[in-house]
Amino acid sequence: MGIATPPRLQVASWNVNSLRVRLPQVLTWLSQNTVDVLGLQETKVTDELFPIAELRDAGYEALYSGQAGYNGVALLVRESLGTDDIVKAIPEFDHGQRRVLLATVGDLRIANLYVPNGEAVGTDKYRYKLDWLDALHGFLRAELQRYPRLLVMGDFNVAPADPDVYAPDLWRDRVLFSAPERQALNALFDLGLADAFRLFDQSPASYSWWDYRAGAFRRNLGLRIDLMLASPRLARECLECRIDRIPRGWERPSDHAPVMATFERDEL
Repeated sequence: MGIATPPRLQVASWNVNSLRVRLPQVLTWLSQNTVDVLGLQETKVTDELFPIAELRDAGYEALYSGQAGYNGVALLVRESLGTDDIVKAIPEFDHGQRRVLLATVGDLRIANLYVPNGEAVGTDKYRYKLDWLDALHGFLRAELQRYPRLLVMGDFNVAPADPDVYAPDLWRDRVLFSAPERQALNALFDLGLADAFRLFDQSPASYSWWDYRAGAFRRNLGLRIDLMLASPRLARECLECRIDRIPRGWERPSDHAPVMATFERDEL
C-alpha cells in the first residue's frame, strides 16, 4: 500500500486592474489552474455589477467589496469549501475605500488586501499609505491572536528588499520602495508573518508587476509587490509559492501577475 498524499489547498492572489476588462482572462486562468481560493484586487466594479453568475458557472462562490473605477477586492472560493466570519474594513480606519476583505475557509483565515499606492513620496496620499499600513499592523496583530493559520495576501504596493526590484538604487527613495514603506512592511514581518515566496529558492529577478510602458515586461524591468504573508504555523505548512508570469503576456493583460501558494490542508 502506498503512502497517502496529504491533502493540499492552493491559494492565489491577482491584481486584475479591472475585473470587467479582465474577466475572460480570469475565467481562462481558473480553467487552467486548480485553485481553491483566488483573491482579486483592483476589481474596479460595484457590487451590483459583480459577475456572480459567470464565476459560479466556473465553480466559485464570490465575496466582494467594490467601487466604480478604482479599488475593489474579492475572494473567489471553490463552491465546496464555504466561508465564514467576513470582514470588509479595518476597524476604526474605514474611509470608504474598498481595500480589505477577510474570510475564514475551514480553519484558514485569509486576508485579501489592496494597499494604497501612495502616488509619490511626500504627498498626502503617501502619508495616508503609511497611516493605513500602521492601522493594518494593529489589525493583523489581533487577527494573529485569533487565527493561528492566517494568510495575508494581495497587492502591497511595497517591494520588500533589493532582490525584489530590478534597479534598487534607482527606486530606493521612490514610492513602492522608500525606506518608510519598507519599514512599515518589516513591522508586519516582526509580528511573525513570513514572506512565503522567500521560504523557497527562487529564480533571480522574480517580479509580479511590470509597468505597461517602455517594454518593461519584455525587458523584465519589474517589482515584486504582490505578496503572500503566512503566520508561523501556516509558514511551516507551506509547500510552494511561485509567480505565474504567463497571464502578463496575454493580450490586454493586467500589469500584475498571479502569485500562487500551496499549503497542507486541514479538514475543511
